[in-house]
Amino acid sequence: MEKILVVNAGSSSIKTVLFGADLTPLSAVTVAEIGGESTLRIGTKTVPVSAQTHLSALSAILDALAEDGHPLTSLSAAAHRVVHGGRGLLAPCRITPAVEAEIQACIPLAPLHNPHNLSAIRAIARLAPDLPQYASFDTAFHATNPEEALRYALPAAEEAKGIRRYGFHGISYAGVVARFPEITGNPLPQRLLAMHLGNGASLCAIRDGRSVATTMGYSPLDGLTMGTRTGEIDGNAVLRIAADHGIDRASAILNRESGLRALGGSSDMRTLAEAGTPQARFARKHFCYWIIRHAGSMIAAMGGLDAVVFTGGIGENDAEVRAEVAAGLGWLGAVLDARANAAGGLRLHAETSKVQLWKILAYEEQTIARDALAG
Repeated sequence: MEKILVVNAGSSSIKTVLFGADLTPLSAVTVAEIGGESTLRIGTKTVPVSAQTHLSALSAILDALAEDGHPLTSLSAAAHRVVHGGRGLLAPCRITPAVEAEIQACIPLAPLHNPHNLSAIRAIARLAPDLPQYASFDTAFHATNPEEALRYALPAAEEAKGIRRYGFHGISYAGVVARFPEITGNPLPQRLLAMHLGNGASLCAIRDGRSVATTMGYSPLDGLTMGTRTGEIDGNAVLRIAADHGIDRASAILNRESGLRALGGSSDMRTLAEAGTPQARFARKHFCYWIIRHAGSMIAAMGGLDAVVFTGGIGENDAEVRAEVAAGLGWLGAVLDARANAAGGLRLHAETSKVQLWKILAYEEQTIARDALAG
């Protein structure tokens, strides 16, 4: 039986899920607080662990899997989420020295993510040098956008540095496309607006199964209001903030202190809903307003709309947000089934709706495992 270990490495945590060949999850292990008071969680059990580096964290994960009945010798591959593939890595692939070098070259484009993705790849290579490794890229799904959607109107010398739109959440969107028919029992709609709504949030216009536009750009900062990111902001406003505070402080403000946190006092939509203060209500309204407004742009890029999919933590769990977004698309004939929405159902549209509305769980780890098995 093939077993694929999916690895999602961040700066201070590594999350892993072990899948069988039929994409059934067999075990999940997470190490948190790498470099500090680290803990390992497997199933419902959490224990302290020594994990000062990604190497020691992955060693602890492999030991825990072995104790759970999945020794290293039983693994057939490791598969990694890599945030940025740049212009060269446009599809899931097996990791070779050339691919590793390309991921390394993309570090200036994703300095907060790619270094940690690479650390996990290199750690697995040390711990299990004969284990094949694969990578799936969050940027790759959007490589099908037309050049006019990807190119900023910048001088050629700046564009040559890699300053262009890439888009993110591509693994989530690829999973929606792959799983839509089997989950809904319906063919993939020709013009699908996918909404990945979470602490990071974006929209993707998918025509005939291919991304033609998305709201994130050069980085995950652009587009929608997010948990701690501003979303769309005028470049001269960014320059003003940088002039007032310096580059590093401006980056912290834009990426970690803005968004819902700045507007409502919390980056968590559940906390804002429970707070019920004027500021919290405004933050939630702001979030929905910019989803609806950017949806118009995505719909124009597709030339119309046949269906909407909500995914991500907010998209899957916040019925009020889904209802407000659906109401904002009412001019297109979208009609929500209020009872199905309140119950968190899969199908959310009423019989009279001209637009399908669906909720599909974001199984990004399963998508990465599927990519590795196909490789």
